[in-house]
Amino acid sequence: MSHAEPAGTDADPLGPGSMLHRLTHQARWGLVASRAIVLEAAYPQIGAALITNSTFVAHPWRRLRNTVLSAQRMVDPDPRVRQREAARLNRLHARITGADAENRPFNAADPEARAWVVATLFESSVTMCRLSGESLDGPALDRLYAEFQAFLALMDPYGGKLPPTLREFWRYYTSVVEERLENTEAVHVILDRLFAQVPAPPLLRDQPAVWAAGRAIAGPTASAIIVASLPESLRARLGVAEVPGTRTLMQATCLSTSLATRLLPESWTRLDTVMTMLDPGYAPQRGGEALAGLRRGVAKAGALLRLLTPGQETAAAGDSAVRSASRFFSEVLDQTGDGRLGWPDLAAMAREIATRLDLDTQDEERLFAAFADWWRELQKELDTDGDGRITRDEYAAAAAAMAGSALIRIAEVLFDVTDTDDDQVIDARECRALFRTAFDQDPGGGDAGERLTRGEFVRRFLDFMAGRRHSGVYDQMFAQS
Repeated sequence: MSHAEPAGTDADPLGPGSMLHRLTHQARWGLVASRAIVLEAAYPQIGAALITNSTFVAHPWRRLRNTVLSAQRMVDPDPRVRQREAARLNRLHARITGADAENRPFNAADPEARAWVVATLFESSVTMCRLSGESLDGPALDRLYAEFQAFLALMDPYGGKLPPTLREFWRYYTSVVEERLENTEAVHVILDRLFAQVPAPPLLRDQPAVWAAGRAIAGPTASAIIVASLPESLRARLGVAEVPGTRTLMQATCLSTSLATRLLPESWTRLDTVMTMLDPGYAPQRGGEALAGLRRGVAKAGALLRLLTPGQETAAAGDSAVRSASRFFSEVLDQTGDGRLGWPDLAAMAREIATRLDLDTQDEERLFAAFADWWRELQKELDTDGDGRITRDEYAAAAAAMAGSALIRIAEVLFDVTDTDDDQVIDARECRALFRTAFDQDPGGGDAGERLTRGEFVRRFLDFMAGRRHSGVYDQMFAQS
């Protein structure tokens, strides 16, 4: 992203020639997003929304995937795709409301909070580029800022706005950092828990020893690099110190990422390629021999580590194909990872389905209404102590008898959006279309290759939600990390 690179036009600042379009498709966008989320989490409203409603701790890779796809849709060459994604984000954010520990209200659609989200992405982009040794002075910096302004205007045309000029932006950014940001719980969850406990990406899910070995080094390093990149005054307020040497490491990381972007073939440094490497499910459509070789290498490394550390994975060896309701609760229903089931968990499931299937407004409303009805049914039947939350034991004790009308309506929405030819049967072609467009997965044989009537689909779904049936189809929908 230098002065010589072409930029978007004034008529279409988010088009394929824009700086932002290229950035969101490069692997180094991950550096920008990782740093920005810490700055966002320190904003009280955003931090409260993250800690009470987000699944970023329990399912960080899924959150990353959705964030990447959403950002790329917002700069899609087709303006209709951008408008559809902006409308979808507005609907989903409007549903995220509540109050923090000090009873201060929050709303994910708050214009000032949304403006801060875009501001952190812009500032983090500038910081990353400068650490990479790239010039963003003069026209290039003005152009990038104008593109982020257009990004916010698309997402929130009647709400929050960034300052009109760069000079005013830097004053605004400094004032928010100094006066608005706080030492929130969400910040410490990200810095202290997320990097240290992040679950394995899909590629390494069957190789826990490999992942544990890599995470032990990468986790603390990533956290230290992000801390070193934060404004000094914010670090002091958060009570986190810069580890000696991490600034040099941070600059080396940015420089090496920039050099890779410039010197390696573009297909190697695209964010899509990285996501494909992390998730083997991408491979049937976008992968190739290189990715197949990578997976074989990971499997060999896992086998070697198992020989060196025998018995480490024996607990998983005898898992039954039929999951218990208790395990299902932990792996699927508890989306926020706090050990209890509440409306934020079910709302997160509904958001995930709506995102992956790219539902239109009518189907999305049907889905959320069915999930809300199911939550009311669960509260009535299972919330024995009346605290507004359902424990794993409460769910497991009654799950076998679950067949409420709301749960059936959820299944019917999924059936309707999958049965594209409206023949009341989900055939193999429709299943493949569902997974390729919604999940970037090829379902292959098994459950996905069967022909299911509406009644059979509903029965399978009820069995799954009760933890009685192991199903690759639904596992991919709900339980992906």
